[in-house]
Amino acid sequence: MISIERTPRLVLVVDDDVKVTELLRRVLEADGHEVVVAFDGRTVVDEVATRCADLVILDIDMPYSNGFEICRQIKSDPRTRIIPILILTGVAAGDRIRAWELGADEFLTKPFKPQEVAARARSLLRHKDLVDALDSAESVVFSLVRALEGKSPYTHGHSGRVMQYALALAKSFGLSEADMDILRRGVLLHDIGKISTPDVILNKPGQLTPEEIEVIRLHPIEGARIVGPLRSARDAIPLIRWHHERMDGKGYPDGLMGGMIPLSVRVLSVADMYDALSSDRPYRSAMTHNQCQEVMVENAKSGGLDPELVRAFFKCFTGRIGAASVAEPKGMASEFPR
Repeated sequence: MISIERTPRLVLVVDDDVKVTELLRRVLEADGHEVVVAFDGRTVVDEVATRCADLVILDIDMPYSNGFEICRQIKSDPRTRIIPILILTGVAAGDRIRAWELGADEFLTKPFKPQEVAARARSLLRHKDLVDALDSAESVVFSLVRALEGKSPYTHGHSGRVMQYALALAKSFGLSEADMDILRRGVLLHDIGKISTPDVILNKPGQLTPEEIEVIRLHPIEGARIVGPLRSARDAIPLIRWHHERMDGKGYPDGLMGGMIPLSVRVLSVADMYDALSSDRPYRSAMTHNQCQEVMVENAKSGGLDPELVRAFFKCFTGRIGAASVAEPKGMASEFPR
């Protein structure tokens, strides 16, 4: 049987006490880890990012930059925030609470037993393995989105543009940072279900048959099914499943009505329709900004989009988006599903 040798983990130990750092180095290297030592906080944050550290063991009381500030910087940087931090210190309980609030993952008080440090390090690294696995799975899904957009010149860059519109509109309505983050993921993933839609339907230059329309209308359900196993993306499922619902309850797949449709989903629907109208499609040329406004206002009047969000969208973007083509709007109510 062939065994696969695991790459040593990189542990960054930050403490101004030489005796402590040497003890930790011996303990951690005996456990198979690679250890890098720093004696103050001047370059720690850059070291963590550039060396791709797997774990940071951090003292609180140090010269130049204390452990609280280092912890805050590591946990607020998108490049490093998932890296676990183990705090080692002999200070009071109040500092322990502060460290938790700044994002520290574990806390051990000096004096400590070396075997306890080793055990906590193994536990934190196992947890990071799980996070990395989830991140890898999510990366695969986002790669599918890029593959989907690469299938057709008509959809290239669609999700990125929709995200720009949706985030600006959501910000004007005061969505929280947490909701904005969910919206960001939902926008990027909203059309992932089309990965299972035949290209011959997506790129058909003429009108779709009733049977082809039914196939297109499966993509929100398929998208929710694809993303469902990803715990890190489950909050985005309503955006994926419901972005074709209508205010009058005549949308799909669930026929939700009015306030039953979450605000973030209604925001996505407005942004999604604008980009669909203002982009070239196989069955028509792109519309101008004014033509898009005319079609979307009419859609809202007929019970489709949220009228308040449509008004806010054009208040937000009029004058900021250049005209596309001069094609006349035609039949968009039936053609929009693509």
